[in-house]
Amino acid sequence: MSEIFLDIETTGLSFKEGHKIVEIACIETNELIPTKKIFHKIINPERNVPEEAFKIHGFSTEFLKQKPKFHQVADELLNFINDNDLIIHNAPFDLPFINHQLKLIKKNTITKNKIIDTLELARSKYPGTSNSLDALCRRFNVDLSRRVKHNAVLDCDLLREVYIHLLDAKEPKLSFNVETEKKTSKNVVLNYSKKVIKPSDEELKNHNLFLKTELKKNYF
Repeated sequence: MSEIFLDIETTGLSFKEGHKIVEIACIETNELIPTKKIFHKIINPERNVPEEAFKIHGFSTEFLKQKPKFHQVADELLNFINDNDLIIHNAPFDLPFINHQLKLIKKNTITKNKIIDTLELARSKYPGTSNSLDALCRRFNVDLSRRVKHNAVLDCDLLREVYIHLLDAKEPKLSFNVETEKKTSKNVVLNYSKKVIKPSDEELKNHNLFLKTELKKNYF
């Protein structure tokens, strides 16, 4: 079964205040390797875009008037997701927006048991610190230079890289072997061992090609 990384951009913070989705993107992976299958739609929210939201994603009211409405892309979205697990950063934000708009057009909603929330995962591993997508990218040295404004497709790809790091990150191991390990004041050693898997030249080439072609092609 594949994984689907999903991200949305909206006109505001709550659908209960009448805000709507303006962009939705999904990237399919197989064992976390991109399959090059992408769902990406910029959507007419059928309402004005507040200045605060425009500053975040750059989609103006006039620009969005020419785009399809949510009901015109809903079936394609649901077919793309299918029965795959959804990986979302801050699912309690994205999922209610999507399900609310699905309910409005009498479509089946997405169930919570299909969701992996990377924000929840990050908070469990790094409590008390910022676990925004930007903060996690900086923590794991994921390149943010391409991210001028919020972009759902790019954010999906960044999230994929962050998720790989979150899965690989290990908790400190306790060791009492004072002969081979450096002692702390209580003879307890914190050994932060992390397995590093370097991509092959072919994997790097394919990933760079994906970034240069697929992301650019699907943005507009």
